[in-house]
Amino acid sequence: MSDSQIIVGLEIGTSKVCAVVGEVSGNQVANIIGLGQSKSRGVRKGEIVDASVVEEDVRNAIVEAEHMADVEIQSVFLGVTGSHMRGFNNTGVHPVVSADREINDADVQDVIKNAKAVNLPSDHSVVHVIRQHFSVDGQDGILNPEGMLGVKMEVDVHVVSGRYNRLQNPIRLVNGLHLQVENIAFNGLASALATLSTEQKELGTLVIDLGAGSTEYTIYSGGVIKHTGVLAVGGDHVSNDLAYGLKVPLGRAEQLKVDNGSAVIDAELNDPIIDLSTDNIIPGKKINLNHLQMIMSMRLREIFELIENDIKQAGYIDYLRAGVVLCGGGARTPYITKLAGEVFKLPAAIGRSSTVSGIKNALDEPEFSTSIGLIKFGAFQTQTIPNQGGFGRALRKQFVSLFGVRK
Repeated sequence: MSDSQIIVGLEIGTSKVCAVVGEVSGNQVANIIGLGQSKSRGVRKGEIVDASVVEEDVRNAIVEAEHMADVEIQSVFLGVTGSHMRGFNNTGVHPVVSADREINDADVQDVIKNAKAVNLPSDHSVVHVIRQHFSVDGQDGILNPEGMLGVKMEVDVHVVSGRYNRLQNPIRLVNGLHLQVENIAFNGLASALATLSTEQKELGTLVIDLGAGSTEYTIYSGGVIKHTGVLAVGGDHVSNDLAYGLKVPLGRAEQLKVDNGSAVIDAELNDPIIDLSTDNIIPGKKINLNHLQMIMSMRLREIFELIENDIKQAGYIDYLRAGVVLCGGGARTPYITKLAGEVFKLPAAIGRSSTVSGIKNALDEPEFSTSIGLIKFGAFQTQTIPNQGGFGRALRKQFVSLFGVRK
């Protein structure tokens, strides 16, 4: 299509590096045309710990995606995560000073600018400032105040921030491969963009991305993001628990998790013993499946309970009328939705990237949600930045000033 553009989402994860190529039409419909992935070897808890091997893994994923899509990738939208990232809500206030008290575009930009003036630790930088709702003279829930009359205007925003140097590490790595980083996005936001419908965003949904090294979560309600968070705990920690509890090597624990794992204990197992007597590394070893499932269930339950406690403290547990959506590699765990339903006391489902089209095996697998969501994020950014001043351009300027990336 002549009016389409190529957008690439890149996720440098703990277990895999994934690059997804999307063709986005003029009406912002995304079609996935390429997918490249590589085993990730130098990432822990969602952050780079060995840049040289990660660089090779990213290169391999990019080359594979280029071959499948038959395009040359020159720039990417990069997903970021880590325990250093924080999400919080903030409010900006602006007095309307014009003689007729009519709110204009300059007033809107000023109140947003005030909302972005947050007190962050000196080593932190803003990643997202996401607009929620305006209020004018105490009238809440206003989507666009321009043209209204008022004395005082406020805007509620959700801010996502992270440590500058730890955000810079993956950006510098990607730039070192002669790829431009168009923008960065919090992985939890990207996963929500990929998996949620407009109705789910409106009703209120918690999206949990269960990765190997970290777990991100995002709450949408009333059509806007209300809350985000990160836990530096994921599927790798389940494997570590199994290795310790079952007294087996980590590689064997990972395989046992994949082959026999469950988020709940299956009391009706006919043969609850796995015989590893022929194993060269641990000959004569026998594994009780109930014990394996109990270890997995306890760790996964703990992750869900930590998230539940956080959103209860934030006051959002009653906002989740559409329940819980799970994605990421951990969402493949059998009965994971049953466990989530028990902990949150809400309906739970596996997230599918139903709002885009293209390669079926990418859309149906929950572990590709972040990369696909980065394409949707990129489509929004490229639509906003060239065609508008104001909020989109301000975000772009902020990104350039923080990370030194040029268009």
